[in-house]
Amino acid sequence: QVQLVESGGGLVQAGGSLTLSCVTSEPIASIGVMAWFRQAPGKEREFVARFRQFGKKTDYSDSVKGRFTISRDNAKNTLYLQMNSLKSEDTGIYYCASRSSWGQGTQVTVSS
Repeated sequence: QVQLVESGGGLVQAGGSLTLSCVTSEPIASIGVMAWFRQAPGKEREFVARFRQFGKKTDYSDSVKGRFTISRDNAKNTLYLQMNSLKSEDTGIYYCASRSSWGQGTQVTVSS
């Protein structure tokens, strides 16, 4: 089972940017689909973005479309989430996921 380790979270002011990273224990190029999810306090975990290896296709939730960009670097076995124009409602724990595994999460806090 692949292991996923996120990093890059932190405290940022509204309008700012952060980039999250997720390093995989297996070659990321062999993982067909990877995604980012988040969970705000008191809310259920929700989908944020997805990267599909086949065709290099990406999908985003409506709430982040146009502000967040998912990408991956096969040479570094790393999935990224570039987050721009951050809003207070983007606050939460961000999780990296494959079909079989979840990371431990990284906290993102956006102050207004």
